Amino acid sequence: MDIKLILEFAVILGALAMGARAGGVGLGLWGAVGLLVLVLGFGIAPAAIPGEVLLIVLTVIMAASAMEVAGGIDFLVRVAEKIIRKNPKQVTIVAPLVTYGFTFAAGTGHIVYPLLPVIYEVAHENGIRPERPMAVATIASQQAITASPVSAATAAMIGLLASHGVGLVQILLICVPSTLAAVVIAAFCQLRVGKELKDDPEYQKLLASGQLQPPGKPATGTVAPLKKGSKASALIFLIGVGLIVLAGIFPQLRTVGTASKPIIMSMPVSIAIVMLAVAAVILTVTKAPVEEVPKCKTCQSGVTAIVGILGLAWLGDTFINANREVIIGGLSDMAKAAPWTFAIGLFLASMLLYSQAATTRALMPLGLSLGIPAPLLVGMFPAVNGYFFIPNYGTIIAAIQFDRSKTTRIGKYLLNHSFMLPGIICTVGAVTIGLLIGSLFPK
Repeated sequence: MDIKLILEFAVILGALAMGARAGGVGLGLWGAVGLLVLVLGFGIAPAAIPGEVLLIVLTVIMAASAMEVAGGIDFLVRVAEKIIRKNPKQVTIVAPLVTYGFTFAAGTGHIVYPLLPVIYEVAHENGIRPERPMAVATIASQQAITASPVSAATAAMIGLLASHGVGLVQILLICVPSTLAAVVIAAFCQLRVGKELKDDPEYQKLLASGQLQPPGKPATGTVAPLKKGSKASALIFLIGVGLIVLAGIFPQLRTVGTASKPIIMSMPVSIAIVMLAVAAVILTVTKAPVEEVPKCKTCQSGVTAIVGILGLAWLGDTFINANREVIIGGLSDMAKAAPWTFAIGLFLASMLLYSQAATTRALMPLGLSLGIPAPLLVGMFPAVNGYFFIPNYGTIIAAIQFDRSKTTRIGKYLLNHSFMLPGIICTVGAVTIGLLIGSLFPK
């Protein structure tokens, strides 16, 4: 390994460190700064912009943002709340399945925020340690990102693997059962986590001091009415998701041109067309204010994701392309002997990048270059959910704050936090099951 390669890698680490400190769009912007240093300082030609991935992410964000402005996300949250409250004694099993399902459908884990206080209330009202459902439900929402047909991470996989004979259908066939099974396993393991509330001295201190009321009947209050078009917007969005899945299963639905010269549209183009149309239909049918779309939380979070993917993926691609022979040569033997070890790299990278999509776009091309079969890379896809390891991601912090019983927490040694066990079980379980399923596919 020469000094030039070491210095270039130091630039990447420096960009990541500065980006992590800045947070938000800063991660992607500092990725661009690192790219600038590589281009001007080391004379490296920049790699191609990940255009198809950005196209899919942008169009899905528009559809999801239109749904939020029309009240569709609020409607989905109400539905989720009803499901959770109907099964209070099984909240540790039901809550993660609900957060998984709604993240799967919406393509974003941000839908979990309004569900967290509901999960806490149901658990506490029934004398169940809130840590159990809160932690695994938060992890389940992350796992669903790598199974959702409309998430930014899946968009990255579609764009990268389409030319290798693996599309949306194969990704769903591998990732849906693997991640869902892992979530169920983790949920059952959570049933035994921590002391019962009556035996927890810290919880009992909170009760004795009056800082926390004992479990009892659910609080009653005025529920804000839903917007007029909320149900319609959610239905239109879900129909769009269904059309995308059908287009992946049946290529005839995206075949255009004449009978003599048929043209099959790529999945990225198909997704983009459907999602933009969905956004237009939602705004037209519900008469939601168009000017509010760029201002909503979903759109703002989506822009952050786009900048992150652009800056970090572009930086990573440029570095790998410039040092392909050294990197590929050093890792190819290991990848051939034990392909699953590449999942460790995905997990570690996601801890730094805080984005499943950016991690996918930055490292999956390396996996292809190493000769790892595309179905096995799909099996390893859930490994990009590693940012629970260091507990400073938004949904994790929110879960800790919403748990007034303080059973969901960060431990004295930082890494002994409430999310570690369900996170490890879900990630290891999903990758293991995914690799088993992926091995059944033709290489």
